[in-house]
Amino acid sequence: MADTTKRVLFVNSEIFPYLPETEISSIGRKLPQGIQERKKEIRSFMPRFGCINERKNQLHDVIRLSGMNIIIGDMDRPLIIKVASISAARIQVYFIDNEDYFKRKQVFCDENGKFFEDNGERAVFFARGVLETVKKLRWAPDIIHCQGWISQVLPLYLKKAYKDDPIFANSKIVLSIYNDTPKESLGNNFQETVLFGNITKEDVPFLAVPDGINLAKTAASYSDGIIFGSPDIEDEIASYCGELGLPTLQYNEEDIRSGRYIDEYNAFYDQL
Repeated sequence: MADTTKRVLFVNSEIFPYLPETEISSIGRKLPQGIQERKKEIRSFMPRFGCINERKNQLHDVIRLSGMNIIIGDMDRPLIIKVASISAARIQVYFIDNEDYFKRKQVFCDENGKFFEDNGERAVFFARGVLETVKKLRWAPDIIHCQGWISQVLPLYLKKAYKDDPIFANSKIVLSIYNDTPKESLGNNFQETVLFGNITKEDVPFLAVPDGINLAKTAASYSDGIIFGSPDIEDEIASYCGELGLPTLQYNEEDIRSGRYIDEYNAFYDQL
């Protein structure tokens, strides 16, 4: 894809300053700006977690993109799209929202540290919400870069359920893997919950054991390139990614600290 990458879609679990600064949220904030400064068009998405102060961060509803319902299991869930600007970076962030999934004030665990039982459903809703919103925007990405575990359903959907959609016909998936992999179950019925369109259980064999490691392996199997975003990736995930033989960027702490990773990632997009 050399010299043809024009549009990069970032699908993030965290972006600073909307969530506290971490390695993932910092890259979620700085990478889109850096890629835009390198003359590519970008769009950036994250979930609208309930701890995000809408007034302080000046989020507002995007009526023309909202109003769709996404069916998960036998429940209709309204999709609400919000947007805010990071003026210093000259970028907009789109937020995927739904009152049932994202109104609660915690991110992935309750006040007692218990992993939410519906986190798997939240990941499904987020993935479909992003793809449906990009379709409404009529904005065809060359690269879709998924960062953070809650984005890891999207590669499956792109390559199986949306592969014939002209908006995504030429899209390549880059998967950044961090040390945020959930150890907990994503739900006893998660293998069935992810089924959508023409996807069958045969397409998601790892999810018979529905944990974060197997979600990451599923995401990797439907990706076009892998970036290791942390130094301490689960051995099972790293080993599986190595077996796939995909183009891979290894973690480099000095590049992350200095900001050189932005040029590395930019070149990585162009080679896919």
